[in-house]
Amino acid sequence: MSLQGKTVICLLDDEFEDLELWYPVYRVREEGATVLYAGPEKNRTHIGKYGVPATADLSFDDVDGSQIDGLLVPGGWAPDKLRRYPKVLQLVKEMDEAGKPIGQICHAGWVLISAKILQGRKVTSTPGIRDDMENAGATWIDEPVVVDGHIISARRPPDLPPYAKAFVDALKNG
Repeated sequence: MSLQGKTVICLLDDEFEDLELWYPVYRVREEGATVLYAGPEKNRTHIGKYGVPATADLSFDDVDGSQIDGLLVPGGWAPDKLRRYPKVLQLVKEMDEAGKPIGQICHAGWVLISAKILQGRKVTSTPGIRDDMENAGATWIDEPVVVDGHIISARRPPDLPPYAKAFVDALKNG
């Protein structure tokens, strides 16, 4: 259990991509870390694109970036909602400034774009938001996983195994 004592927040809103939420959460938990879901309201249940529910342990306002070790942002359509919450953008900026691991997959790049932390960074995402990533100042690379410092990015569900491993490795080393 190499991540014992570590805490990770996974951002949550409706229409997350089910696998992109659950797969990395389970991998991080398997390594011994605590993973908590943060959403717009504590105890509110959100439904993924394919019907799998997840319930917020905390509200965005309850999250203190100094008390957590990593951040997971799942894809799907949830990122388009998540990026509209000032507290989410503040948290992403805090995590970036502290150099703590931020994992994002597929459309989750929208959240990092809106937090304005991608200038000069190397990332990947679903090809559908490549232009958005590049317009935010990032260099977009078509690879399963791109690690640029503490930012770990992946394209889509088939990339989940190497993405989750890279995120776990970043938490171990962070």
